Amino acid sequence: MKKWIALLMAVLMVASFAACAQQTETEATEEPVVTEEPAVTETPAEETTAEATAAPLETAEVQLFIAASLEGVFQEIIPLYEESQPNVTITPNADSSGKLMTQIEEGFACDVFFSASKAKVDTLESDGLVMEGTRVNLLCNKLALITPKGSDTAVTGFADLANAKNMALADGSVPAGRYAREVLISLGILDGSKSASDYTTEEVSAALGGLEINECSNVSKVKEAIKEGSNEVGAVYYSDAYSIKDDIDILEVADSSLTGDILYPVCRIVNPEATEAESAAADDFIAFLQTDAAKAIFENYMFTIYE
Repeated sequence: MKKWIALLMAVLMVASFAACAQQTETEATEEPVVTEEPAVTETPAEETTAEATAAPLETAEVQLFIAASLEGVFQEIIPLYEESQPNVTITPNADSSGKLMTQIEEGFACDVFFSASKAKVDTLESDGLVMEGTRVNLLCNKLALITPKGSDTAVTGFADLANAKNMALADGSVPAGRYAREVLISLGILDGSKSASDYTTEEVSAALGGLEINECSNVSKVKEAIKEGSNEVGAVYYSDAYSIKDDIDILEVADSSLTGDILYPVCRIVNPEATEAESAAADDFIAFLQTDAAKAIFENYMFTIYE
């Protein structure tokens, strides 16, 4: 009998040891679950990283050539970009796209060109001066005919420009001047025997019955001439007209069927003088111009985002 009792005790002890071993093994397998919990709580940190600004670029200066009609909007865009990249300085040069194109062809240092004319960028591309794959059609615009507020002009639109006493008009090498000539060709006022940009100011004047024309070297000067009341009417971009809306009246906004599409392409220009840091900053700046933040500013200035 004592032997059976001893045997039973031995069996119970083995079972007890097995149970303890199983509990220890279970606790060992459960322990990693506890240590994994912090990994789950790291999600907010990952979200913070995703929302953070890009790492600062190296010190660099980017030479930016912009069409005169973009000068106002870039007074907001450049500080916004430089705030996000404090080591980068954007140096703008604003003028007519034709003049800027000529400067680039003559070897002026330029990293980024934002033109109001597709044709000007086409020319630079054919000359091998645009870096391949960097061209982006970013904005669209319209051509507007404006007059000083309360001028009581007899002109109602482009079709009866001859009723004006005088006019401010950019020359044919300036995109706004070329688009105005395109309108006159579409309306049959100019005969269309040659390219719009080839019509001289004197020829436009003759077609309008000898209208006195103040020839301007860029569209900003046309805008200022009308704002100041120096001329009765002038042809500017709609974005220009909106920027001085309190000082002028808009007589007509030309349909694109009269002007063709008014596109604003931006691109990188081949600049042998640019350092590696400057090239990187120029690429980054073009990418910034395509962000929602930059697009919102363009739209506030009445540009249309190209789709």
